[in-house]
Amino acid sequence: MPSFRLPQLQQNYLAPAAFVGAGLVSVLIAWGAAALVERISARAVTSRLLTEGITFAQVAADGLQIHLIGTAPNEAARYRVINMVGSMIESSRIRDKLEVTPVKAVEAPRFSIEMLRNDDGIQLIGLLPEGDGAQALTDAAQALNPDIPLADMLETAAYPAPAGWGAALTYGMNALKLLPRSKISVAADSVAITAIATSEAEKRTLEQQLTAAKPEGLAVKIEVSAPRPVLTPFTLRFVKDTQGARFDACSADSEAVRAKILAAAGAAGALGRTICTIGLGVPTPRWVEGTVAGINAVARLNSATLTFSDADVTLLAGADVPQADFDRVVGELEAALPDVFSLKATLEKKPEGGAVGPAEFTATLAPETHKVELRGRLTDEMLRAAVDSFAKAEFGSANVYLATRMDAELPDGWPVRVLAGLQALSELDNGSLLVRADTVELKGVTGSQSAKVRISQILSQKLGQGQTFRVDVSYDKELDPLAGIPTPDECAQDVADVLSRQKITFTPGSAEIDSKAGAVMTALADVLKDCPGVKMEVAGHTDSQGSEDGNRALSQARAETVVLALQGRQVDVAGLVAKGYGETLPLADNATDAGREANRRIEFTLIGGAKPVSPDAAKAEASAAAGSDSAAVGPDFSADTSPSLAPKEKTKAPKARPEKKE
Repeated sequence: MPSFRLPQLQQNYLAPAAFVGAGLVSVLIAWGAAALVERISARAVTSRLLTEGITFAQVAADGLQIHLIGTAPNEAARYRVINMVGSMIESSRIRDKLEVTPVKAVEAPRFSIEMLRNDDGIQLIGLLPEGDGAQALTDAAQALNPDIPLADMLETAAYPAPAGWGAALTYGMNALKLLPRSKISVAADSVAITAIATSEAEKRTLEQQLTAAKPEGLAVKIEVSAPRPVLTPFTLRFVKDTQGARFDACSADSEAVRAKILAAAGAAGALGRTICTIGLGVPTPRWVEGTVAGINAVARLNSATLTFSDADVTLLAGADVPQADFDRVVGELEAALPDVFSLKATLEKKPEGGAVGPAEFTATLAPETHKVELRGRLTDEMLRAAVDSFAKAEFGSANVYLATRMDAELPDGWPVRVLAGLQALSELDNGSLLVRADTVELKGVTGSQSAKVRISQILSQKLGQGQTFRVDVSYDKELDPLAGIPTPDECAQDVADVLSRQKITFTPGSAEIDSKAGAVMTALADVLKDCPGVKMEVAGHTDSQGSEDGNRALSQARAETVVLALQGRQVDVAGLVAKGYGETLPLADNATDAGREANRRIEFTLIGGAKPVSPDAAKAEASAAAGSDSAAVGPDFSADTSPSLAPKEKTKAPKARPEKKE
C-alpha cells in the first residue's frame, strides 16, 4: 500500500539532494575565497606599484591570476615590474601583458662650446660635430694669444651639425676676438656672453658692436660689466649763476647717494640730464649729508660756486650776494656739515674801476688742428722749459707755439696754476685757458660728457682748497664718438620723457591697446631701437576696482601686450620683462576718479636701477621732495642696501692721494 512505502521513498530522494546541496555550498565557499584572494592580491600589487612611482602598469585580477597591462618605457622597466610583483605573489599566477615602447633612432647629442678668455690664455671646452670645424676653431683661438698654449678640451661626435650651428659658432668666435676677458657659451640656437670692460665707455661700445653683429633669429644674451672707477679726488662742483644751476662735476658712491644728490640739485633749480659718476674713493660715509647741505646752501644764494674735493669744501659766493645773506648761509652750512668736512667760504669782491690789468698767461687750443698757442707771463726760463715740454707731451711737439715773456714778480703758486690749467685744457677738443693771480678760467668745447668732471677734478686737486677757478665747457655731440650709444640711464630718461607727454591707454576692461595710444607706442619704439638689449621691467598697474586676482591678471596681460607691440615695431625686446602688479602699488587714492586714472598705468623700470621712470611716479616723487625739509630732500632710501665703500671711521683730514699717472 502507498502509505506503507512513503518513508523509504523519502530516504531514497533526500540523500542525493543533501549531497548536491553540500556540493553547491562548497563551490560557493571556494568562489568567495578565490574572489577575496583576487581582490587582496590586486589591491596589494597596485599599492606597491604606486608606492614605487610606477604608473604605466595597470593590474587586472582574474581568479587567482594577476594580469599586468600597459606599456613600459623600456625593457628594464618591464623586468623591474615583473620581478617586483613576483616578490609578492607566486610567479605562476602572474600573466605578463606588458608592452615595451619601440626603440627610437639614436638622437644626435646637443652640441655646445664654452670659450673662456683672460690674461692667462684661452680655454675651449665642449662637443662639436665631426669635421674641420674643431681644427679651425683651435687655430683661430691660438692666434689670439700665440705666446700662451691653448687649453683644448674639445671633443667631436660623428653627427651632422644642427641648423644654425655655423652662424652661432662664427658669432661666438668673433665675440671672443673682441673681448679679452670673457666667457662665451655657444649652442645652435643661442649664445650667452659674459664679459668685463675696462670702463663704462668701453662697455657701451662693446654692447653696441655685439648687438649689431648678432645673426638674425639667434637668441643672444649679453652681459658686459665695468668696474667702478676710482675717483681721485672725489669731486662735486655745483654752480649757480646767470645761466642757472648745474653741476660741473658730480661723484657718488652708490645709486641711493646719487639719487639724493640729484634730487637736492633739482630742488635747487638744476634742469636737464646730469652725469653723476658712481665710483670708489669716497672720503667719508657722510658724503651725501655734506654735499646735500652744500647744494641747499647754494640754492639760498643769488650766485655761488660750491666745490667738494674729498673732504675740503670751498664756497665762493658771487659779488651780487649781500654780506648778511652770505654770513647767514655760511653759518647754517657750517652747522649742517659733518665734522669730517673742512669749509672755506669767500664772498667775491666787486671789481674796482681804474685798476691796472693783472698779469696773465693764456693758452688757445685750435679746433681740428689741435694746435695750441701759449702767450703771457712766466716766472723764469725753468718754468718756460717745463711749460714747453708739458705742452708738447699733451698736444704734440709739432702743435705748440710758445710766445711768453719772463716776469720774476709773479705771485706765488703761478707755476702750479699754469701747469694745472694746461692739463685741464688737454681734456678739450678746442678752447682757451686764462691764468691770473686770483683765478683760473677754462672755456671750450668737448666731445666727452665726462670732460667737465675731469677738469674740475684736476683744478680742485692741483690748485688746492679755497682757490678760485671757473669752467665754461660745452658738450658737442658731433665730437663724441659714443654719442650714438645712449647709457641705460639715458634710455630710461628718454622713455620717461615719452610717457610724460602721453600715457599708454587700453580699451576698458581689456588688454588691448587703445588706438589713440599708437603715437606713444611708436615714440617708445623709436627710443628703444637706440637702446638694444637694455634691461627694463615693463610693469602693469590697475586701480582697485574688481577682484585682486583679476586685476593682477589684467595688469600682467597689459604689460605683455606692450612688449609684444614694441616687438611688432622691430624693437629688440630681449631685455624687457613684463610683470603685472595689479592694484598692489597705487600712486593715488582709489576712492577718486583722478586717483584711479593715475593708478591705471604702465611703468618702465631699469632692472638694477634706482627708481621707476613712470611720469606719474616721477610727479609723485617730485611733489614729496618739494614738501620735505632740506635735510631729507629726495626719495626715501632707508631700505636701500647698495654697497658703499666709504671708510668706516671719520678722519679730520684724509690722507693725501697719490697723483694719477696719465
